[in-house]
Parts: sequence; structure tokens; C-alpha cells
Amino acid sequence: MKKLLISMIMMATAIYAEEVYATFQVEADKSAELAFSSSGIVNKVHIDVGSIVKKDDVLASLENSDLKAMLESAQAAEKYAKKDFDRQQKVKQVIDQAQFDQYAYKYENAKAQAAYQKALFEKTVLKAPFDGVIFKKMVEEGDVVSGAMIRTILMIQSLHERKLILTFDQKYHATVKVGDLFKYKVDGDDNLYEGKIIKIYPALDIDKRKVIAEVEAKDLMVGLFGEGMIITNEK
Repeated sequence: MKKLLISMIMMATAIYAEEVYATFQVEADKSAELAFSSSGIVNKVHIDVGSIVKKDDVLASLENSDLKAMLESAQAAEKYAKKDFDRQQKVKQVIDQAQFDQYAYKYENAKAQAAYQKALFEKTVLKAPFDGVIFKKMVEEGDVVSGAMIRTILMIQSLHERKLILTFDQKYHATVKVGDLFKYKVDGDDNLYEGKIIKIYPALDIDKRKVIAEVEAKDLMVGLFGEGMIITNEK
């Protein structure tokens, strides 16, 4: 297959000065392992493997009725502390400065407490960090999670955006440049694709003595591999 591929691409790109053989593996452009940073019982899981989500969609939540009540109480305290502070501001010129400062302190303290309770509450809600698709799920409703022993419960990857992780011989490290064309075939697929190199890693793969680069791609299955030719030095 390698000889046939090289021959086909060389014939199709005869106007180019040099072709560099490279192999690749397909990876998602973005991927993340998601976990709760708080302890508790999983109350609701809103997604499953294959679910398509948008950034900030709620994926799962812990039992948080106690924290919700504390947040509402803190927000109410902030609301009334602000009313008191606003009233004192209107008569600031005719009251003692120390008395005014006490109202200002109470309001600032109430704001801080409300912000703190909100932060605690939000730790019980797991949201999508970007648009994508859930490709692994390791949690069910009723499971216990611990913030002290954080474990991955969901894995997400970009829905369409992919990157090819290329490796090619180190002797071409000065020849291949960002922007060079890459023509390639995916194993088991007779179609010929092409893309441009968007990144060249600054360090070699020490074990294989290979240069590593990236090429943008779309909609290929993560984990596939293939081979192709980098077209350099266009005449």
C-alpha cells in the first residue's frame, strides 16, 4: 500500500520539488476528562455516550439542596444589606462616618458570603467546557464521588474538528514548514484527502527519532491512522 500511495501522489504532484513521507494518527482537536471537585452523591446525569452538548450545558449534578438553601439565604442577606447601605449613602453627610462604615462593611461582607456560597454550589454542577460529544461515561445516578479523591466521570471531545498527528524522518526537520500541503489516505479508505500543516513540534519523538507535526481535519474517527506525503518547496 505504501509503494502504491507514494507512486500515486508523486504522479499527481509532479510540479513540486520534494515529497516527504509521513504516517499519522487521528486525534480530536479538543478533548477533556471531566470530574467533580466536590464530594457528594450524584443526583442527576443529563447525558449519555454519544450525547452532543454545547458549552456550559449541565452534564451532571450532585445532591445539593443544602447548598442551594445556603446560597439563597446568603443572597437574601446580600439583598437587604445593600438596601441598608443604599439608604445610608443618601444621608451620608449627616451621620457619623464610623456608623456609615459599619453598613458598608456589612454589605461587602454579605457580598463575599454570597459569592462564596455560589462557588460552593457551582462545584456540585458539572458543565461542558466546550461544544462537543460525550464519548465515555463512568458514572451513574446514586454514585458517590469525593473531592479528596478526584476521578474522571465523563470524557468529551470536539464533535467535528480533528487533527492528524504526523511523524516523519528527522532529516527533513528543516525542510517541512507550517503551511505545507499534506496529501494522505486513511487506512481502509480509498479516498485521497489533503490538508495543511498547522504546527510543527519543537522537539523530536526521542524513541523513534521522528519529527511531529499537526494537520487540521474534519469528521474522521478518532484513533484511525494512515499515511501520506508532505509536499514542500512548491515551484
